[in-house]
Amino acid sequence: MSGDCFYPSLLYANVKKYQVITPMRKTKTPELVTLAQAVDILKVHPNTLRKWDKKGILKAVRFGQRGDRRYYMKDIENFMTSSSK
Repeated sequence: MSGDCFYPSLLYANVKKYQVITPMRKTKTPELVTLAQAVDILKVHPNTLRKWDKKGILKAVRFGQRGDRRYYMKDIENFMTSSSK
């Protein structure tokens, strides 16, 4: 019986008395997405995104020494709405 003991008071050890526990908020969409994430969103090949970046169709922001591409989510959304018209 000693191994089956459950102490619910331990679950609330870090909660102050009368503290209101709020439910988790919806996660915020990221402002910048990686090349792989942009590929998943747009359903295109990574090389297509690279070409669009070079041509200025959908510009990427470069990060780090390697120059990894990141795309603004708002740019992707604008691209999706403009290409669907």
